[in-house]
Amino acid sequence: MNIHEYQAKQLLKEYGAPVSDGRPVLKAEDAKTAAGELDGPLWVVKAQIHAGGRGKGSFNEPEAGKAGGVRLTKSVSEAAEEAQKMLGRTLVTHQTSPAGKQVNRVYIEDGADIEKELYLALLVDRVSSRVSFVASTEGGMDIEEVAANTPEKIVSFSVDPASGLSAFHGRRVAFTLGLEGKQIKQCVQLISNLYRMFVEKDMEMLEINPLIVTNGGDLKCLDAKMSFDSNALYRHSDVVALRDETEEDAKELEASKYDLNYITLDGEIGCMVNGAGLAMATMDIIKLYGSEPANFLDVGGGATREKVTEAFKIITSDPNVKGILVNIFGGIMRCDVIAEGVVAAVQEVGLKVPLVVRLEGTNVEKGKEIINNSGLGVIAADDLGDAAKKIVAAVKGA
Repeated sequence: MNIHEYQAKQLLKEYGAPVSDGRPVLKAEDAKTAAGELDGPLWVVKAQIHAGGRGKGSFNEPEAGKAGGVRLTKSVSEAAEEAQKMLGRTLVTHQTSPAGKQVNRVYIEDGADIEKELYLALLVDRVSSRVSFVASTEGGMDIEEVAANTPEKIVSFSVDPASGLSAFHGRRVAFTLGLEGKQIKQCVQLISNLYRMFVEKDMEMLEINPLIVTNGGDLKCLDAKMSFDSNALYRHSDVVALRDETEEDAKELEASKYDLNYITLDGEIGCMVNGAGLAMATMDIIKLYGSEPANFLDVGGGATREKVTEAFKIITSDPNVKGILVNIFGGIMRCDVIAEGVVAAVQEVGLKVPLVVRLEGTNVEKGKEIINNSGLGVIAADDLGDAAKKIVAAVKGA
C-alpha cells in the first residue's frame, strides 16, 4: 500500500525526521487559507499522486497552466492560484500510464534553500532478506538516469538483523553522502529514526529524494515516498486510515475484497488461474503464441464458487479483454468448484468474448461435465499449450 507525500512527511515528523512545514489541500477554495498559514517567502505547490517524476510531468489540460506537478511560487495568492489550477486535472509522468492520474490533492509547503541534493532509501532486499540502505550523492529528479548511466555513484548495504542497527551504519551513510561536521551527527540520528520507523510500520520501501543540505548546513527530508507490506496492515490501523482508494485500480481494489490476487496488465486475454507459478506460466505461454495477457489472477487454492464468480466478473469488466483463458490444475482447488463458479458468472454477466477452459486434477471429469452441460459456448482444451493456442486463435479470428 502506498501513501501520499504529505502523509509520509507527517509520519517522518512523528519519528523525529526534519521536514518542511506544509498543508494538504483537497478543495480549491481552501488553497488560499492553507498557503496563508505558512511563513514563506517561498511556497512550493506539489501535486499529490502515487507516482514519481512529478516535477518533469505535464498536464493534459491547458487550464492547468505551465508544465510540471511541482511549482515554486512567491506569494500566498500565487500559491493558491497554482493549487487551484492543478486540482481535478490529469498529470502524466514517466511513472504513470499515458492516461495519467487525476490530481485530487495538492500539498503546499514552505520552500527551502538548497545547497546540495542527495538520495537516501530503505527497502526490503529480497535476495538477502534484510533491510537495505541505498544512498547517493546524486539526488533529485534524475536519479533514474544516475542508476542507468553511473551506477557506481549509488552505494547500498544491508543491516544484519542479528546485530541490528548501530551508529556505524549512520556514519557509513554520512560518509557515502559526503557529509561533514554537524551533518554527520544529524545523519546518524536520522538513520536511526528511519530504520526504527521502517521496522515498526512494516514498510516495504522508504525513499527520501531529495534529502537536502540547506544553506545553513542542516539535513532536511524534502520529498518522501512510502509503501507498506499489505500483509501486515492488520497491525497498523493508523496506516490503513491513510489509504487513498482513488489512486488504486478499481478492479484490483474489488479483487482485494474477495482475497483474490489480481493485477491489471495491458493485454487482451483475461486469465483465471489457481497458483501464482501456474499463473506466470500461463501469461508466458500466451505471449509465446502471439498475444498479451490482460491480467494476473490467482484465485488461490481454497477458492469458493462465490470467489470464482467474482473473479470472472472482474475479468469481464475490463473493456480490453477480447478473450478469456481459465487454466486450473486441481489439487487443493477442485475442478468442479471452478466449473460451477464459471457457469454462475457467465449466467449472471453474460459471455461476449471467446472462453477457453482447461481443467486438470481433482474432480476434473465432474468439472468438465458441468461445463459441457451448461449450454455455454465454451472451447475445451486438453493441456496448457492447447489452451493457449485456442484462445489466441479465437481472439485473432474475432
